Amino acid sequence: MNEKLTIALTKGRILKETLPLLARAGIEPLEDVSSSRKLVFDTTSSDVQLVIIRGTDVPTYVRHGAADMGVVGKDILLEHGAEGLYEPLDLGIACCRLMTAGPVGWQGTGARIRVATKFVNIARRHFARRGVHAEVIKLYGAMELAPMMNLADLIVDIVDTGNTLRANGMEPLEEIASISSRLVVNKAAMRSRYRPIQRVIDDLAQVLENGDAAA
Repeated sequence: MNEKLTIALTKGRILKETLPLLARAGIEPLEDVSSSRKLVFDTTSSDVQLVIIRGTDVPTYVRHGAADMGVVGKDILLEHGAEGLYEPLDLGIACCRLMTAGPVGWQGTGARIRVATKFVNIARRHFARRGVHAEVIKLYGAMELAPMMNLADLIVDIVDTGNTLRANGMEPLEEIASISSRLVVNKAAMRSRYRPIQRVIDDLAQVLENGDAAA
C-alpha cells in the first residue's frame, strides 16, 4: 500500500490550470510534467504524488481507491456519476458551459429529434425532463459535423467561446449545466486518511479564498 497521498489530475486544459493552484498550496511536481512521458510524479510535498490521466478515468481511479483524491470536470461527474466520491471544492477553473446547440435558426418540427453527443446520459436526462423524445447518437468528437451531414438535428457539447459553433453555422441554444473543475475525494480514504486529505482540502480552500487560483 502506497503511503503517499495520491492525487489524480486530468490531462489538458484542466491540468494547466490545476498545477498553479496546487503550487500555491505547496504541492509542485519535481519534474516538468509537460515534457515528461511519465504518468506518476513526486512533488515538493514528500507525502503527496500526482498521477496524470484522462479526465474520464479520474473518478474511476478515485472511486476504487487507486487515487485518494482527484481533479475532474463537473461534466464528467454528471455524465458518469459520482458514487463513492465526496466533492468538497469547486476549484473554479476550466470553466465552460454544457449546452445544446443547432444550426442557426433551427426550429424543431416533429415529435422526435436526433441528438449527437459524447454526453449520452446527460442528454437523455435533459430531453426526458422536457418531454422530448430524443434519439441520442454517441460521437467522440467533431460534434458540429453531425448536423451538417444530416446525422443529427442538435448536439450537446461543451461550449467555451462559441467560435467553433459559429464557424460551422451553428449557435448555442440552451444551457444544461455550468461546468468547472472539482476536487473529488474517495469516501473510504476520507475516513482512513482524514488528516492528510483534509490538510490538502484546507490548503486549496485557502488558496481559493485568497483569490490565488490560476488565471
